[in-house]
Amino acid sequence: MQPPLIGITTYGVDEDRKFTLPREYVDSVRRAGGIPLLITPGESRFDELLDLLDGVILAGGGDIDPQEYAGQSHETIYSLDAERDSTELTLARRLIETDFPTFAICRGIQIVNVVQGGTLIEHLPDVVGEEVLHRLPPREPTPHAVSVDPDSRLAGLLGQSEVTAMSWHHQAVRQVADGFEVVAHAPDGTIEAIESQTHSWLVAVQWHPELTAANDPIQQRLFDEFVKASIERRDEK
Repeated sequence: MQPPLIGITTYGVDEDRKFTLPREYVDSVRRAGGIPLLITPGESRFDELLDLLDGVILAGGGDIDPQEYAGQSHETIYSLDAERDSTELTLARRLIETDFPTFAICRGIQIVNVVQGGTLIEHLPDVVGEEVLHRLPPREPTPHAVSVDPDSRLAGLLGQSEVTAMSWHHQAVRQVADGFEVVAHAPDGTIEAIESQTHSWLVAVQWHPELTAANDPIQQRLFDEFVKASIERRDEK
């Protein structure tokens, strides 16, 4: 059986004029049996791209411009990238419209929420305080508990409704877009995952499963099941 081709969005161009992406995303897809292909900001040929691919991961990274969701400027907002915003918002819209297998991680959950009309919390500590840390200073990952709705698709994928997740963000979903359902929370009430109510496979998490997937089979299952769904959709064509 031919391995599925999995697109992964990348960070924007850095100061050395290079596109980058943490290798953990690539490794997680390979462990699941997929072949990773990187989608860089500036891509616009989405018809050809989605004809080639079997699934797409919307990866983490810097913040979305608050203007995209009628938000407010904040001193902690960083790494704004208009080219990346434009590419990923357009891509996410196409993924939703075409019912394409989609796994959205961190920034990715924010992209799918914003493109459907949802909003974001510009800086979590201003809303939920710091009893639960969602990242360490200055900007480093940290683990915390996540409670998952036991009746959700996500709980079925994970195989349980309580997990320890690696968190690395200072923003999160505020108002959930129409068509999505909240299916996981952090102990402070922060929305940690949403699912599409109409899409056949669109799961979006605020944490970073790729960071621990190599040693945590529960987190790796998210990639395994996503790649499996991508194969099934391809075979149904």
